[in-house]
Amino acid sequence: MADDTAPQQAGTPADTPRRVTVLTLGGTISARGGGADARLTGREVLDTPGITPAGVQVDLHDFRRVPSSSLTFEDLTALADEVRRAVAAGSGVVVVQGTDTLEETAFLLDLLCTTERPIAVTGAMRRPDLPGADGPANLAAALAVAADPGCQGLGVLVVLADEIHAARHATKAHTTSVATFASPGAGPLGGVVEGVPRILLRPTVPTRMCGLNLDPALRIALLTLSLGDTGELLDAVAEHPERYDGLVVAAFGAGHVPARLVEPLAALTARMPVVLASRTGAGTTLSHTYRGPGSEADLLHRGLIPSGPLAPAKARLLLHALLSSGARGPAGYDRPRITAGFAHLDGAGLA
Repeated sequence: MADDTAPQQAGTPADTPRRVTVLTLGGTISARGGGADARLTGREVLDTPGITPAGVQVDLHDFRRVPSSSLTFEDLTALADEVRRAVAAGSGVVVVQGTDTLEETAFLLDLLCTTERPIAVTGAMRRPDLPGADGPANLAAALAVAADPGCQGLGVLVVLADEIHAARHATKAHTTSVATFASPGAGPLGGVVEGVPRILLRPTVPTRMCGLNLDPALRIALLTLSLGDTGELLDAVAEHPERYDGLVVAAFGAGHVPARLVEPLAALTARMPVVLASRTGAGTTLSHTYRGPGSEADLLHRGLIPSGPLAPAKARLLLHALLSSGARGPAGYDRPRITAGFAHLDGAGLA
């Protein structure tokens, strides 16, 4: 580990924050041999020569050691608490986890942690015992981002393959490629060159609207429609309303559903918020281009809430956070507040 007396790295600003807190959760970056019993500790992951930027002190916490597919909302609310404590103490933060749910963790932290300090989330696509393991390079880049004052005010960042992505846009786009993370419709904010972050773009509006919370007890269903869908899964949600507090529908195209599902969806809006998203993976839902039965105009007129450009999995997290933060009460849910929460991120009228 580099200490506070180490010389500044060439090209690094003199006022670089000297503390970065690293929270490791497990994942491929630590999965030596591929088995659960062979996982590296955070210290072993960090001990690769050259990972830590010169002049930066790293505080390491082995927070969890599990595949990212096994992370729970309880894990992530506890993680958000650790991140808030670290930034309150003047530290940048790097979260290291598996890539399967990395985009969801990063977006959730963006909603829950209101800070200007850099927070970078990273991982790896190749195990440390395989040729071309990408974990050390990704971790080095994430540490550089978290230690750089030029990366402040960007929200939570996803850093892999020397690219820097905004959490709300980043998505895992390939099952095995080391360059799997992309930001459809937006592109990366910048990259890391010779160990120095270079920011080319800044989000016009931050993801965080205010300090949101997450109640792990709430349950938000996510329904992805497919050709020939006759509504059995939707019926399961409708028949057991006590099990769910909200629903996100990953619809066709720009927000379309089979005409036969319109009435059941409209009926559900009287009992819970129903968010209309697109299953396509890029682009935004529309509002008035199509007007027939099952079109976006028809569904929004019947009370569904548009997700805009948010992908279904992230729309589920935003709805969960909004309901956990005052948009739900004994009299029902606050539809205008939830609609405003999604509209905040839709980019309408922004440069």
